[in-house]
Amino acid sequence: MVLFFYLLCLVLWLGGIAFFGGFVAPVLFTRLTTAQAGAVVSVILPRYHILGYACGAIGFVLALYLAAARGPRGWWLAAAAALLIALALTGYDGMVVAPQVHRLRAVAEEANPDPVLKAQFDRLHHQSARLFVLAGILDLLALASTAAALSPRG
Repeated sequence: MVLFFYLLCLVLWLGGIAFFGGFVAPVLFTRLTTAQAGAVVSVILPRYHILGYACGAIGFVLALYLAAARGPRGWWLAAAAALLIALALTGYDGMVVAPQVHRLRAVAEEANPDPVLKAQFDRLHHQSARLFVLAGILDLLALASTAAALSPRG
């Protein structure tokens, strides 16, 4: 059952990243006004972060358990490290960057925004997107490490 819940955490987190980044956000920003899309994303994003916190923390702990109980240690520890870093990036995004983006979102939607505030919004928004992508890459690395750990040659 431990392996099932570990894999469930990976699947949910990776699926959330892929679905939000690959489908939800692009559709929202092509079908709605920027203000409307931003309003919807500002409701979805905190839920995405909660999913990342839960799946990342549980997945990390279970990867450590699997390293100790199942082996091969190296692959499970690599998966645990990738999940821990992805969790840290998601935490930084959710607790530091995203609140600042949300606070500045209205500025970006103005017809003639203050250039300094608009530049700050753009910088933070791009930083948030990079953190999102990096967390996804790290989750994929955790999945690859898991596949290697579960292979017959381990």
